[in-house]
Amino acid sequence: MIYVENLKKEFKKAIKEPGLKGSLKSFIKPKNEIITAVDDISFHVSKGEILGFIGPNGAGKSTVIKMLTGILTPTSGRCEINGKIPYKNRKSYVKEIGVVFGQRTQLWWDLALRETYTVLKEIYEVDDESYKKRMAFLNEVLELDSFITSPVRTLSLGQRMRADIAASLLHSPKVLFLDEPTIGLDVVVKDNIRKAVKAINAEENTTVILTTHDLQDVENLCDRIVMIDKGNKVFDGEISKLKTKYGQSREMKFVPEDFDAFNNLDYLGVFNLKDSDIEVENDGHTVSVRFNSDAVSVEKILNYTLSRTHVKDINVKDADIEEIIKGIYRSEVKLDA
Repeated sequence: MIYVENLKKEFKKAIKEPGLKGSLKSFIKPKNEIITAVDDISFHVSKGEILGFIGPNGAGKSTVIKMLTGILTPTSGRCEINGKIPYKNRKSYVKEIGVVFGQRTQLWWDLALRETYTVLKEIYEVDDESYKKRMAFLNEVLELDSFITSPVRTLSLGQRMRADIAASLLHSPKVLFLDEPTIGLDVVVKDNIRKAVKAINAEENTTVILTTHDLQDVENLCDRIVMIDKGNKVFDGEISKLKTKYGQSREMKFVPEDFDAFNNLDYLGVFNLKDSDIEVENDGHTVSVRFNSDAVSVEKILNYTLSRTHVKDINVKDADIEEIIKGIYRSEVKLDA
């Protein structure tokens, strides 16, 4: 469905020297430097897959998405979606994709939502019967009925996001691009959006590419992620593989009878650990011990702690994707994918 091979995007950046003299010099004889925003990225996405496309700010995610949607032309490399090259087959291609940007809307601000959809119906050339069936499905999945007669400007952020997703799906696209679809939403609305995306994907086998900073979106919706940083791909694989291979971090939470006893514990010395291998946090209610399970086992930490302190309760937590990815961004985890 989606083929991205050796994709690269470079931008020219003007170099200006300081002061009035520098401004005049730049005007008469401008100098530029080349900035590589995306550098030789390749990945494939199968039909019906939900792919998490993640990375820190400035990693190049938005640049890749703009190339995949046909907004930008690659400097080199190839991207092909459903047999079309986005920036070459722009007019026919946009009829096969839906795009939702969390911080921007495609809806008309002063029109009632129902009228907005009527306008989009004509733009996408959706026939009356298909439009009727489509709206019935979107109403069911996204629960639009309660605000479909309201002007867009009166909608809450959660309602507007559901409305935007519906607008992007009105023409039954084969691929849906979701850029930060839950940004700024409360927990309940986020959960409803995720359920709607799952339902759309299951019902229509729609291929979804999701970019987000909310890793709960990734864990709830995606089986596979592509992670990029500084324009380069650093991981491509299943979330379960990422957790299994790089999830060395563990956390044990203790509810002690005597908090002071934990001050006398010497995990670093006893197990010959580095400072980066273990972290102890005491908030007055629980003591959290986070450690690298490659450096010291859960059993050893547990036995040592219980031999020197008395506790009321213990909880052991495996590494979650958020902690792993934070570690990758901090270069604490080395990827070989």
